[in-house]
Amino acid sequence: MLPRDEAAYSAGVVQRTSHGESVSSLLAGQKQRLVLVLASLLLSVLLGLLLSRQGRVAETPQRHKLRIGLSFDTLKEERWQRDRAAFVERAKQLGAEVIDLAANSSDVQQMRDVESLLTAQVNLLVIVAHNGAAMSKAVRLAHAAGVPVMAYDRLIPEPTLDFYISFDAVAVGEKQARYLVDHLPTPGHGKLVRLHGAKTDHNAHLMKEGQDRVLQPLLASGAIEVVHEDWVDDWKPEHAKRIVNAAIARGLSFDAILAPNDGTAGGAVQALREDGKREQVLLTGQDAELSACQRIAAGSQTMTIYKPLQVLAGRAAEVAVAMAGGKPVVARSSIAVESAEVPAVFVEVIAVDKSNLRKTVIADGFHAESAIFQGL
Repeated sequence: MLPRDEAAYSAGVVQRTSHGESVSSLLAGQKQRLVLVLASLLLSVLLGLLLSRQGRVAETPQRHKLRIGLSFDTLKEERWQRDRAAFVERAKQLGAEVIDLAANSSDVQQMRDVESLLTAQVNLLVIVAHNGAAMSKAVRLAHAAGVPVMAYDRLIPEPTLDFYISFDAVAVGEKQARYLVDHLPTPGHGKLVRLHGAKTDHNAHLMKEGQDRVLQPLLASGAIEVVHEDWVDDWKPEHAKRIVNAAIARGLSFDAILAPNDGTAGGAVQALREDGKREQVLLTGQDAELSACQRIAAGSQTMTIYKPLQVLAGRAAEVAVAMAGGKPVVARSSIAVESAEVPAVFVEVIAVDKSNLRKTVIADGFHAESAIFQGL
């Protein structure tokens, strides 16, 4: 017996030939059809080759290269130059193009930069905000154009913000204040000049919140006294210098200066040097800039907060490329913005002084030992 499939096929042949059609005529017809099929196939192949050579065959569209827009508040500080270089390098490694613009600390210019980047049809917008509140409009404008937005290092207080990546600014403030309190001439007791960052920068307020967690109980008990404090416009060293000059001019006695970053610490050092008597005052900072690490090595600045920028910028670029390509991103943290929880990633920070410069900043290749200790 034939297998079931072969039997069915044979029965069909028998059935077709049973309508008065001879086997020989059937075979002749099959040969004719076979010739026609082969000729048709050959003609199709030849036609395909001809059209291909003439460029008329539709080709698979080339994959669109992802384009990321990067809007900086400023690139005048060493810290932001490092962020830019690390972000661009990692994004390019992942196959994305980056267009970056710097606003020179101008809200108006940064808004223009955002509009320019949207006109350039970026797939994602990354913003380092000069003024977080002012950039809320930029987020809404980007969303109207169908472009998601990531806030980098400085929070934009807009509940529809798509992603936030930063160092934990509250933790930065806590580490600064804890170091200061523990290293006062009499630990836990002393008088401070307190500098805050730019009022327009949400991170400055978060840092103050972290500092307050450490200082408030000591302020309430009278163990710590803030004899002079002010906000530093645009984080500029010259404005920090002016504030410290004012404290000195008032004849105030103080044991330490709680400076929010290395730029403002540099301004404070200038004021102390002009006074000529207080250069060894305990002084905090943030960002581990080369000039700050040199001051720490020399003794004119006490500590800084080391933030591994390569880690932050690299991770931000990875998330940005994924978001730009429409891929899901898992964030294990979030930050409350009004009634919304914005997905977030936070990178750890490290308090650095002369005792661990080599184990941190130098060991990571952030700065060369020869550069830090040059001339010492």
